[in-house]
Amino acid sequence: VTDKFTESMYVLANEPSVALYRLQEHVRRSLPELAQHKSDMQSWEEQSQGAIYTVEYACSAIKNMTDSSVYFKSIDSLLKHAIAMKEQLNAAQG
Repeated sequence: VTDKFTESMYVLANEPSVALYRLQEHVRRSLPELAQHKSDMQSWEEQSQGAIYTVEYACSAIKNMTDSSVYFKSIDSLLKHAIAMKEQLNAAQG
């Protein structure tokens, strides 16, 4: 009985250290891969942020172009008026 009791106490006393050793072994094996994944994710995040900035800038440029249609219509009208006046001057001179 004493031998069994001593053996049980020995196993119970060493069980946490075996578990911690297994944990340490697992962390040592998986940590480099996790660090690589983290690095990859940061790189992809930077690329995504750059793409998002580019898309937002393009959307802003397109919005500004649509807002400037009023000015283009005004320029078109002024050019038509200038052409009509030039034709009138040419007719008056000819």
